[in-house]
Amino acid sequence: MRMISLARLPDRGRTGWAHVLYPPVALDHLAGGIGVVGDTPKTPLLSQGEISPKPAPRMTMLYCLRIRADTTAHGVILMKHFISLMDFDREELLDMLNLARELKEERRTGSNAPLLQGKVLGMVFQKPSLRTRVSFDMAMRHLGGDALYLSPSEIGLGQRESISDVSRVLSSYVDGIMARVFEHQHILDLARYATVPVINGLSDFNHPCQAMADVLTILETFGTLEGLNLTFIGDGNNVAVSLLCASALLGMNFTLASPEGYDLPAEVVEQARMKAGANGSQLRFMRDPRAAVRQAQVIYTDTWVSMGQEEEAAKRARVFPPFQVNARLVAEADPQAIVMHCLPAHRGQEITDEVADGPHSVIFRQAENRMHAQKAILVRLLARPKSGTSGP
Repeated sequence: MRMISLARLPDRGRTGWAHVLYPPVALDHLAGGIGVVGDTPKTPLLSQGEISPKPAPRMTMLYCLRIRADTTAHGVILMKHFISLMDFDREELLDMLNLARELKEERRTGSNAPLLQGKVLGMVFQKPSLRTRVSFDMAMRHLGGDALYLSPSEIGLGQRESISDVSRVLSSYVDGIMARVFEHQHILDLARYATVPVINGLSDFNHPCQAMADVLTILETFGTLEGLNLTFIGDGNNVAVSLLCASALLGMNFTLASPEGYDLPAEVVEQARMKAGANGSQLRFMRDPRAAVRQAQVIYTDTWVSMGQEEEAAKRARVFPPFQVNARLVAEADPQAIVMHCLPAHRGQEITDEVADGPHSVIFRQAENRMHAQKAILVRLLARPKSGTSGP
C-alpha cells in the first residue's frame, strides 16, 4: 500500500491548490487528492443477469487537491479544474446543479448578472461540435464574458506545438481553457501546465460537462435524484463513464446493458462502487437490455460509433442492433420514464424516430441544459466575488 505524501505539495494555506500528476495508477483511486493505490478491491457478488466488467489498461490521471482556504464568506467554492466528476464530492456537484437551476431561471425571466464580466474562455477543439461550442460560447456571453474559438488547424495540439507550450501560452492570454479532444491525456497535460482553470469539454475517456447537463435534466423532471434508476443502453463509452460517476456520487442507481467486449473500464467501476456504497447507489452491469430497463425512470443511449472509431463501424453495426432504444424497449420501463441522448443521434440505429420525437423524449431540453450546467461550472471556476458582497 502506497500513500501520497502531502509534504511534496505547495503551501496550501497560500495557494489553496496543488496539481498532482502521478504515473499510471488504478483510475481515480484518489478522493479529494488524497488516496491509496495498489490494492485491488474484491469482486462484489453479482445478482442474476449481471456481468463483471473486464479489466482495462490503467490510465494516468490528474488529481486536484482542493483546499477550501479560498472559500468566500458566502460559500462560493473556488475550484481549479473540471476534469472528472470524481474530482468532486456530492456537495460540490449539488452546489453546481443548484446554481445551474438558478441561472436558468434567471435567464428565463430576464438576463443573467454579469458574473464573468471581463473574463475570456479559450476554447480548444480537436473534434468538431455543435453543442459544446455554442453552449460554452453563449454561456460566457450571457454571463458578461467572451469566448475565443480555436480550431484544430490553428492549434495542432501536440503536433504543430507541444501541449505544454500551448497551455502556458494560452494561460497568459485567457482566464480559462475549455478543450474538446480525442485523447484524455491531452486534457491532463493541458491542466498540468496551465495556470488558469481547464475544463474537459470531452475526451475519449469521459464527458463530465454532458453528465452535469443530464443530471440537471433529470433533477428538473423528477425533483430528486436519490433512488432513481438510470439505465444506459449500448457502448460503455465516455458518456457512460461520466453518468456512472454522477450516479455513484449523487445517489442514483445505474445500470449498463452492453454487448460483450463493450463494457466500462474495470477501474472506473471499482471506484464508482466505493462511492456508491457511501451514497446509497446500486450499480448493475448486464447483457439483456429488456431486463436492464425494467423499473427504469431514465433510459439513456448514445451513438454506436464515436468519432475516432470509424474503422470499427462495420463490426459495431453487426453487434449493436439488439441494443436499439425503440418503442418496445421503452414499454418495458417505468410508465413515466424519460429517454435521453447526448446527440448527435443516428436515427434508425441506436434510437428510432418514434422514440426520439415521442412523449418520453427529453433530448432537446437536455441539449439546452448543456448551456445552463456549464454556466454553473464556469461561475464556480472563474468568478471571484468580492468579500462581503452577495452572489450565487
